[in-house]
Amino acid sequence: MTMRVRRSLLFSPGNRPDIHAKALAARADVVCLDLEDAVPPQAKAEARAIAVPFLVGSLGPERVVRINSPRSIEGMRDLLAIVEARPESGVIFLPKVSSPEEVRWVGEILDEAGLDLRLAVLLESIEGIDKAASILAASPRIVFAMFGGADLAAELGVEIAHEPLLYARSRVVAAARAAMIDCFDVPCIAFRDDEKVRQEADVARSLGFSGKAVLHPANIATVNAAFAPTEAEIARAEAVVAAYRASPNGLAVVDGKLVERPVVLAQQRILNMRDLIRSSSP
Repeated sequence: MTMRVRRSLLFSPGNRPDIHAKALAARADVVCLDLEDAVPPQAKAEARAIAVPFLVGSLGPERVVRINSPRSIEGMRDLLAIVEARPESGVIFLPKVSSPEEVRWVGEILDEAGLDLRLAVLLESIEGIDKAASILAASPRIVFAMFGGADLAAELGVEIAHEPLLYARSRVVAAARAAMIDCFDVPCIAFRDDEKVRQEADVARSLGFSGKAVLHPANIATVNAAFAPTEAEIARAEAVVAAYRASPNGLAVVDGKLVERPVVLAQQRILNMRDLIRSSSP
């Protein structure tokens, strides 16, 4: 599924260089400079000049820049600026993706430029949710997806709440799992309420999300803990995997329950996540 830990994604406005160093030091697994919603129209050019060099850095968390929609003039300017800067690493985050053709087009631009940049996709519209599977399979450059609740809720005419958005969330998770990429849930808008952040993170993990985006550094520790396996989960996973490997016929019983290959694969993912977290810890 992944060779990186992606539990938390911290957004930071692209036109605020005074807080970028703090964002990188906040212990999020992914830091995303935003050129889209967090930046007013009159500051787009300034933000672009600041954010594009951010991709060049390679130390610390995974570095991401969310450009404006590639269907917009500002998005095309963002993409051209990145191509001209020629960063050797980093992720371009595509918002409001509604078709696989958008992803393929950006991928073709990067191919022509000879850049090995990766892509991330934000699914936040009715059309995008409907085409989630084909969008996330559109390019091998895609390393993660994110479910966007605010724009979708507005389009559906519903509240940004669990029940009315459950179907859409599940579609995104299923598409991400099928594409074998990570998937972030939308940030908790009540970011000053740590218990609410924890509850939303727990629900997101139960639905199959691999992580959750955050709006404030104060939420990072809570989200990271929610998406990390507990000691009890690790102990059970070790027992299940060991019992299965010791079984001569591919079947085992642990705590009175039959253990078959699908169960073992799920438990092995827990151990893989444990190992990734340990290897990424400072």
